[in-house]
Amino acid sequence: MYLRFPAFLLILVSALMFAPATQAADPPVVGDKPDDALQESAAEQAVEAREAPTVPGQISLDDVRKFTAVLSLVKQAYVEEVDDHALMQAAIRGLLVGLDPHSEYLEAGELSQLNEDTSGSYVGLGIEVTTVDGALRVIAPIDDTPAARAGIRSGDSILRIDNVPIAAENLNDAVDMLRGPVGTEVSLSILREGSNLPLEIKLKRETIRVASVRGRMLEPGYAYLRVSQFQAETGADLRKRIARLRKDNGKPLNGAILDLRSNPGGLLTSAVEVSDLLLDAGGIVTTKGRIREAEMAFRATPGDALEGAPLVVLIDNGSASAAEIVAGALKDNHRALLMGRRSFGKGSVQTVLSLDDENALKLTTARYYTPSGVSIQASGIQPDIVLADLALSENEGQALSGISERDLRNHLKGEGGVDDEPAPVVLSPVRSGAPSDYALSEALNALKAMALQRRQNPPAATSTGQGKG
Repeated sequence: MYLRFPAFLLILVSALMFAPATQAADPPVVGDKPDDALQESAAEQAVEAREAPTVPGQISLDDVRKFTAVLSLVKQAYVEEVDDHALMQAAIRGLLVGLDPHSEYLEAGELSQLNEDTSGSYVGLGIEVTTVDGALRVIAPIDDTPAARAGIRSGDSILRIDNVPIAAENLNDAVDMLRGPVGTEVSLSILREGSNLPLEIKLKRETIRVASVRGRMLEPGYAYLRVSQFQAETGADLRKRIARLRKDNGKPLNGAILDLRSNPGGLLTSAVEVSDLLLDAGGIVTTKGRIREAEMAFRATPGDALEGAPLVVLIDNGSASAAEIVAGALKDNHRALLMGRRSFGKGSVQTVLSLDDENALKLTTARYYTPSGVSIQASGIQPDIVLADLALSENEGQALSGISERDLRNHLKGEGGVDDEPAPVVLSPVRSGAPSDYALSEALNALKAMALQRRQNPPAATSTGQGKG
């Protein structure tokens, strides 16, 4: 999603930022002034700044002069000489750090990484991270990547990368440290909630080719659809996957489970496309910001790829951003039952604003709202049915002793005079494909109940015209 700021705004900011610097006198030589002279110079500039008039709606000259005073003193008195370009780059990043965790300045390499993430191919560990209170926090590992195979979880904090402590001052370099040439190793020190000691994990970097959509039949008539993140082709891939599963089933599906757990998000446009694919009508999402281009509203078009079959959506605290848009749209339109745990709560939209051919600004430009008008920023989406973070153990099918009517002496025979011999009770194993997935097992149980209710109370026939192309 790309927006463009009016050119006069950028020109105005540039003029206000740099004009005072051209008016300032040449900085004095450090060796010619003792420390008290530097203090006096700083005090004089601060007084001038306080006396400057402030025009409402414009950048305060007071603040501009303070900035130039700090810049001048750093250039004069810092223990080592600092390159002017490096200082200005740091100033830009510092300006954005004070906004929110998702706004950042993107140089050429970082911009390339962002494009790789949305296209679905890059070299790294397969981990989505964010900054929280000066720490690097895992949003979610991506399916079938080194991070996921190593057992990294949503909510883990990364303390060190290759023995380099991660702190507020080097957070911007942390993502670069996670990436590197294919086949190279990286060690992570992970602190998990509830643990006092960090976990030391070694991983090997791979080319991450993220297949954002997977699917299979759990049982005849019941489909499982997994969306790991929202890329440019996610909507089209999901449509093809549903069509293939319907063909394999030989008839319309009885129901489907959409798994958005540990989905860190992605493109807004893909989230809208996926929501539209599963909705026949109704709102999907609205965005509201301070500029006209940030004001948008999306609605579903006629045609439901599942033809109204019951739908259960699984979410957890790793479901963020675009995943929350889909979950919110399906919940508010009463199209799906949400199960799992409260989602991450990233209810903001970032826009990439090009500065030149190599650099860009990723800026939070809007909040998004579910069809009911609720912003989930920082609060997340609450599932309809909350599930604990449990795991199932697969039953080996062992025989268990039990007692029933036929075990009682002189019991009446069944119809037809059949006298059943006592037989051992054998428990069925947990469903194939998910021996430890408690949430998926519960979702399938709920889906079957919804499908049974639908068969008993079939929906009235409606004409929706042509399906979505």
